Amino acid sequence: MLIDSHVNLHSEKFAGDLDEVIARAREAGVAGMLTISDRLESTDAIKSLARSHAGIWRSVGVHPHYAKDAADLAAGTLIDLAGARDVVGIGECGLDFYYQFSPRDAQESVFRAHIAAARETDLPLIIHTRDADARMLELLSEEYAKGAFTPLLHCYTGGPELAKGVLAMGGYISFSGIITFKNARDIREIAKSAPMDRIIIETDCPYLAPVPMRGRRNEPAYVVYVAEKLAEIKGMTRDAVATATTENFFRLFWRAHGAGE
Repeated sequence: MLIDSHVNLHSEKFAGDLDEVIARAREAGVAGMLTISDRLESTDAIKSLARSHAGIWRSVGVHPHYAKDAADLAAGTLIDLAGARDVVGIGECGLDFYYQFSPRDAQESVFRAHIAAARETDLPLIIHTRDADARMLELLSEEYAKGAFTPLLHCYTGGPELAKGVLAMGGYISFSGIITFKNARDIREIAKSAPMDRIIIETDCPYLAPVPMRGRRNEPAYVVYVAEKLAEIKGMTRDAVATATTENFFRLFWRAHGAGE
């Protein structure tokens, strides 16, 4: 059994064949998927999608690209939205200093609101970070000193210091199809050194399709290729990777056990 810990099923790229995409995932052995919030305006669509399909959970949050549109976001808003049982995580949130579609100050203030919500709800914080390693670690350390929360570095592409810092906080790292890319040697090294009990896997579909599907629209069924590559990196069988990452997912996203009950 595999879990795809980060999918964007409300993307317009799935509008024409979502049921078929989900069916292919089931056939590939993907028993569960976490569909991610990019902005609060997407909440109703994501909620409807998750509640229409068994084994799909959801998050609430605002991607740093859209922080400028939610500059006054309060932690209380996220906490209220997270009251629903099928909400298992806070995010995707964080810092993106590569595209900088939102000003850095807006990104940071919105991110701090997510951290406060994660701390209050005890739900994991799903973090997007790009070209912001030093500031991300500094900000996480500042906030962690105020009170614990559990960070998850999603679709990791950063360096070893940020990874080590988050692991020291009791956090987790999620690897995507990027680990199959020829030029991702540094990310494979981080995956190799990270403790197996702190790793989960994802597709981040419809983006970043893994080899041998690179260039196509990504979909949850392709998380199989991420598991296979991680098994190669770790010197494990694919079944062992599937078991470990599934156990890790449910330990991290503890509310997924009772969602839908």
